[in-house]
Amino acid sequence: MTPTAPGRTDRRYLMCEPVHYTVSYEINPWMDKTRYTDADLAVRQWRTLRDVYLDLGHTVETIDPIPGLPDMVYAANGATVLDGVVYSARFRYAERQPEGPAYQKWFADRGYVTHTAAETNEGEGDLLVVGNLVLAGTGFRTDRAAHAELQELFGRPVISLDLVSPHYYHLDTALAVLSSDPADPQIAYYPPAFSAGSRAVLRQLFPDAVEATERDAVALGLNAVSDGLNVVVAPGAVDLAAAIAARGYNPIPVDTSELLKGGGGAKCCTLEIRPASGSGR
Repeated sequence: MTPTAPGRTDRRYLMCEPVHYTVSYEINPWMDKTRYTDADLAVRQWRTLRDVYLDLGHTVETIDPIPGLPDMVYAANGATVLDGVVYSARFRYAERQPEGPAYQKWFADRGYVTHTAAETNEGEGDLLVVGNLVLAGTGFRTDRAAHAELQELFGRPVISLDLVSPHYYHLDTALAVLSSDPADPQIAYYPPAFSAGSRAVLRQLFPDAVEATERDAVALGLNAVSDGLNVVVAPGAVDLAAAIAARGYNPIPVDTSELLKGGGGAKCCTLEIRPASGSGR
């Protein structure tokens, strides 16, 4: 029997308006510093994305952008928040390294317990919560040692997945969490982005997963955000939208094409704040 959408749950997100957005360096294949970027358009697209979340009834908090950190808009990379505890990001490239402390300070200033990472990791870019598991990407940005550090911190099983295509350098560019309901976790992913062994692991864990097409992947369609029912997805991911709609999800196309020039989409712009169980935070 084909799985169906378990249902919407309220979410709390952290975002960063891209007022300083530009592509001034190249650290992934999507980036081309000779290509014009329109910061005003990026801001308009970002505000539309934020407003979609608000219209869906979710809470959106914002962190002040810092001049000289154009990729700070990709808030998902800034930390991993689970059970009300913050695991800080520790970026691989020097251009982004100041972002980790900035995001950690935002959380600390608001009373969150934070853990300063000893190992290189890029937050929810590579660390995705699915039910009671954490799926953890490695190969380009996050070291495998960070997976072990995360497991010790949160006491959740962490499943390491090897990424093999430079275009899908973060896990959240190759895999989307559709439902994090522990009773019925569901994902979509693009198999060619993963090693053979990692594909086999995903098939065992999620035998009914949606397999995205190349057309979905190149539109960065898997950089999607789901509340368990509504799925914000790139307009170009038409195959993915049809596949998830057939399972009872509500795909909501939101254009983030200007932000795609930096290698990110809706998910990259959206850090989920998962509270401690029973917390009203």
